[in-house]
Amino acid sequence: MLSSMTGQGEAIVQAGDLAVRAELRSTNNRYFKLSLKLSEGYVSLEPRLERLIRQHVRRGSVHLSLKIDIPKKGTDLQINGTALTLIHQQLTALPGAETLELRDLLPALLSLPGVVESHSNEVADCEEHWPTIETAVNEAVGKLCGMRREEGQAMATDLADNLERIASLVEDVQARSPEVAASYQQRLLDRLTKLLTEHSLTVEPADVVREVGLFVDRSDISEETVRLNSHLELFTAEIKLPDAQGRKLDFLTQEMFREANTIGSKANDSQISALVIDIKTCIERMREMIQNVE
Repeated sequence: MLSSMTGQGEAIVQAGDLAVRAELRSTNNRYFKLSLKLSEGYVSLEPRLERLIRQHVRRGSVHLSLKIDIPKKGTDLQINGTALTLIHQQLTALPGAETLELRDLLPALLSLPGVVESHSNEVADCEEHWPTIETAVNEAVGKLCGMRREEGQAMATDLADNLERIASLVEDVQARSPEVAASYQQRLLDRLTKLLTEHSLTVEPADVVREVGLFVDRSDISEETVRLNSHLELFTAEIKLPDAQGRKLDFLTQEMFREANTIGSKANDSQISALVIDIKTCIERMREMIQNVE
């Protein structure tokens, strides 16, 4: 089953006074790339979180935002006496400010940055909180992967439609191919007849047959159509696998495009060229979708 690389998932888990909110978003990327935004004090959990997400996501840019709320255990406020004294000394040194009293300035001074410092006695307990964090992230990852699978299924349906369309066009190419030689032979005979009549010359039938044979050999596209059909079968089988991979699908579309180009250049026929354009259009549409397959 195909899985898209774009999606999102969110989960909130409450355990006593602890509340954990995990938000995940993913976008396209050739490789796996994780960016984390964690609450203060939980940076040490980054390796665990990456291992946890890697178990479910193979490819894509993943952003995890983890917000952890715990009850405040208390905050100590301390006055920075050194800063307060220095500020007061500088103020009283100003012209006309010799009579300023500290008690009159105290309310304003205490509001200045660095005068009053807060020291929280709260320390994040990563080990104690990990089970709740793990549960929240697992739930968010589950929702993310569910959304990616839904989008992947929609892409698989569209890809299957394009595969059927290409297979039908290849059948038309194969049906037209034998007529190309007959058409070329008739055009060649018409030109030769005109030239021979104008210049009173003759030509051996064997020479005509040899020339037609050379043309048929140069314009033979049977191998290319066989290989293209083989790629279509491999692609169809791949998108049905539980662990279908975007890289392999991308490689197959490149090979399909190559065979289509060769058919168009060798066929030397306007009708086949028109069919090849339609084939390449379908392949290009598939390639655009596959860029979003995990």
